[in-house]
Amino acid sequence: MARTATIQARIDSKVKTEAQKIFDQLNISMSEAISIYLTQVALYRGIPFELRLPEVPNELTAETLRKSEAGEELSEVGSVDELFDELNK
Repeated sequence: MARTATIQARIDSKVKTEAQKIFDQLNISMSEAISIYLTQVALYRGIPFELRLPEVPNELTAETLRKSEAGEELSEVGSVDELFDELNK
């Protein structure tokens, strides 16, 4: 297929740099990556991946994650049986 069309897009320079690092590891050019993406859009007749907002944890989950990352309120068990005993308390 002849490649005769040109596309110009304004992209955040940090996003472009990070994407370029990945394309370099994949041994493909930015142009090839964009061509792959557009080909998939045409084949799938839409965006070839799910678009959704990231899940935001509720207040309790967010606090629990914060405590866990800080090493607070952690408990250790020596076996699966001990784990279930502790969970059933």
